[in-house]
Amino acid sequence: MEDIGPEKKSFPPLVGAGTRVLVLGSLPGEVSLRRGEYYANPRNRFWDLVGALIEQPVPPLYEERVGLIQAAGIGLWDVVRSARRKGSLDAAIRGHVANPLGELARRLPSLQAVAFNGQKASKIGRAELIDVLPGDKLIDLPSSSPAHTMAFNAKLDAWLKLRRYL
Repeated sequence: MEDIGPEKKSFPPLVGAGTRVLVLGSLPGEVSLRRGEYYANPRNRFWDLVGALIEQPVPPLYEERVGLIQAAGIGLWDVVRSARRKGSLDAAIRGHVANPLGELARRLPSLQAVAFNGQKASKIGRAELIDVLPGDKLIDLPSSSPAHTMAFNAKLDAWLKLRRYL
């Protein structure tokens, strides 16, 4: 029998009334789960990409990073509420239960777009949001994960498309 790993759960959403762009990942990785912080793995380029997107230096402390993106109108959550997974790779996610993305999106009065951080997030998230937002407001982005080996500048070119919604 395949070892599908322990059950893992997502964090609460980081959103507010001013959230214009909601970035959805799949499920926090091992480092993030241990630290209780979104994108805590220093090899994950999320914070570098967002800093470049909003043209702001990324502070070293997590609480300051969260404040920075919230002030810029960016919110965070994950598409997976819970799943079994061995390790951190999206490909290892088994038996997922989706977060109530549509419910959250309907409660965000300023929401302009939802961006999916990687293919797995898009595959799960689009199914949950297809009846909530028009398709052109659902944006697929290359994953910020170190497992997605695309060059940083190529990732950044795609992420910069979010500026029009901020």
